Amino acid sequence: MLNAAAKPLVKLVERYLPDPYIFVLLLSIVVFVAAVLVEQQSPLQVLQYWGDGFWGLLSFSMQMLLVLVTGFMLASTPLVTGILNRLATLAKSAGQAIILVTVVSLVASWLNWGFGLVVGALFAKALARRIKVDYRLLVASAYSGFVVWHGGLAGSIPLTIATPGHFSEALIGVISTSNTIFAGFNLLLVALLFVAIPLVNYLMLPKAGDSVYVDRAKLQDTPPAQSGNARPADKLENSLLLALLVGLAGIAYLVQYFAKGGSLNLNIVNFLFLFLAIVLHGTPRRLLHSLQQAIQGGAGIVIQFPFYAGIMGIMLQSGLAQSMSQWFVSFASVESLPFWSFISAGIVNIFVPSGGGQWAVQAPVMLPAALELGADVSRIAMAVAWGDAWTNLIQPFWALPVLAIAGLKAKDIMGFCLVQLLITGVIISLVLSFV
Repeated sequence: MLNAAAKPLVKLVERYLPDPYIFVLLLSIVVFVAAVLVEQQSPLQVLQYWGDGFWGLLSFSMQMLLVLVTGFMLASTPLVTGILNRLATLAKSAGQAIILVTVVSLVASWLNWGFGLVVGALFAKALARRIKVDYRLLVASAYSGFVVWHGGLAGSIPLTIATPGHFSEALIGVISTSNTIFAGFNLLLVALLFVAIPLVNYLMLPKAGDSVYVDRAKLQDTPPAQSGNARPADKLENSLLLALLVGLAGIAYLVQYFAKGGSLNLNIVNFLFLFLAIVLHGTPRRLLHSLQQAIQGGAGIVIQFPFYAGIMGIMLQSGLAQSMSQWFVSFASVESLPFWSFISAGIVNIFVPSGGGQWAVQAPVMLPAALELGADVSRIAMAVAWGDAWTNLIQPFWALPVLAIAGLKAKDIMGFCLVQLLITGVIISLVLSFV
């Protein structure tokens, strides 16, 4: 029955969802007009907000590009390819492949969101090389696991409010992760999603006649061209010693970093991926060949992220994001505030797809409302966190690295993700409101 319900949604999205670049252009226009009409800002002032914010995600854009590139390079090493391929042998059927890729993505995303994005997509390709399964749903399943990231170990909102000196400390103090990430309601929610998301993906599996398969030959990595050591430069490019010296130096730094109590963040994930890739590829030439393959998928990140930064600039500077949040809070009660915090965060996330940026906008609205109503501040913070993660299912911003690795377009997976959005939205709402 779920497959029958998903089928028209998949066709609808495939027909009408434009390329993510067109989506971000349309979103830019919508936000521009809304800031003028709702916030009574002049067009020139909104234009200023847009231009000033346009390069606000430049550092983050490079980080995301490196998530794609370093993750691809690491996964294309003989060792990691072998591990993924062996893990893929656990799946003996299309249904088992869907469940397995979803569970792996859920675990990886709960540990770290950047790690989850890359591992899920690469494992989907490894499964597709072995199992005849609808490639669209396989990649959508890999991406669907990303929805748990903000309730996991790398959740930016719970980690922010657990850090002394955070910008809301004077209002709410420092809130331990035992009250957020490891709170009973959050652990229950994560556990329920670990069951529901793989099950829903499995039940959406199309019949053979409706499935879209990928040419397995296109998923095979092309080996680097062989060359001799006729030139001194060739000897350097094929030098195992050079790669090991630099690669092991990077790994030694990481060992020292974690020994001093360093935490896992996006820069460290990229650093880890890069230097493991340097060591495991063995020679600079093999690494550079992998880099040439990886960089081809990064065009979407390069061109689209500045437009999202411009949108965020308008949303934050014009007051539009705060107005949206205040509207939801205006009719909330102590019982319903977690639900409306979740819904408002989900809507704001469409326009401000950044957990930290979204918290900066919504915290000044949600936290005073929670204190005034006597609501649980920890639960409200996690409601915003889950809302931020929830609508990532239909926000192409975060899907770009996955799509680049898999070689698909947003319209190919978003129909399946829309079904997950509806079902996970109900589960998250119920747990936040009643548990």
